[in-house]
Amino acid sequence: MTTVVSQEVSSDTAITVLPQAGYIGAEIAGVDLSAELSDAVVAEIRQALLTWKVVFFRDQIIGHAEQIAFARRFGKVTPAHPYEENPPAGFPEILPIDSRRYDVQYGRKRTSYDSSWHTDVTALVNPPAFSILRADILPTHGGDTAWTNLVAAYENLPEPVRAFVDGLDAEHTFESRAAQGSSRAETIARKPLRTFHPVVRVHPETGERALYVSPGFTRSAKNIRGLGPRLSGHVLDALWEEATRTEYTVRFRWQPGSVAFWDNRATSHLAIPDAGHLGQDRVLYRVTIEGDVPRGVDGRSSESVQGDAFHGS
Repeated sequence: MTTVVSQEVSSDTAITVLPQAGYIGAEIAGVDLSAELSDAVVAEIRQALLTWKVVFFRDQIIGHAEQIAFARRFGKVTPAHPYEENPPAGFPEILPIDSRRYDVQYGRKRTSYDSSWHTDVTALVNPPAFSILRADILPTHGGDTAWTNLVAAYENLPEPVRAFVDGLDAEHTFESRAAQGSSRAETIARKPLRTFHPVVRVHPETGERALYVSPGFTRSAKNIRGLGPRLSGHVLDALWEEATRTEYTVRFRWQPGSVAFWDNRATSHLAIPDAGHLGQDRVLYRVTIEGDVPRGVDGRSSESVQGDAFHGS
């Protein structure tokens, strides 16, 4: 079962790791993300991330360039998103999570691309390994983000259920939420993404097993290979309910200078949709780090049905 510690202070780097919830989430202090970090500091951050699945930094004064440079210490940084056509000038790696763009793309006011639980872009055959999100403009209240620990969700299932789901594969698709006829909707239609992933994936670094079901990408298909749509829907609904139980989650209140860094191979997250009616802007910037092709408990790999792997540099 998942084991955690209460607090860790590295004598070598003076980094403080302060857990925020019982199963997931830690705040890291003693790090300036605008600085050139030593290998020891990077290793400490990576270990905290693998342990706590999502880590948070406060009071960071960084821009696009510093955010990308920090991300590169942990792997290859991908382009902003398979469907992003207007990243900030000079920074193709940056995905704006910008409420000011949604009226055009979606035809209605909202504060995030996806207001359901999801793991980033799992319709890809090699979904991102890590994501890093930086706050820029925030509403006066509301607009928090929550994460859930998919390893804990799997480990706390009854053993017969774990044995059953170990052998399943579910279809993940990218469905357009953009306004019909918009350029984004047309782009998504031209370049569909569909992949079958193991319902339980083995983490390539820790060896932990995690539920790999993402309501944001498996809701429409509701397709578990060999079960049919009706039974697939029941099984996925049950697994989503387990994966998002409150005790496996942490909720983060954004502040100016806040940065969240999470492991997509072990988490799902939710942009809590409680600020759209306030009429205030919410702008954050995300970068993602290239991921591997997931593998199941028996070593089988994910299978792409439509779409290519998404690589970084």
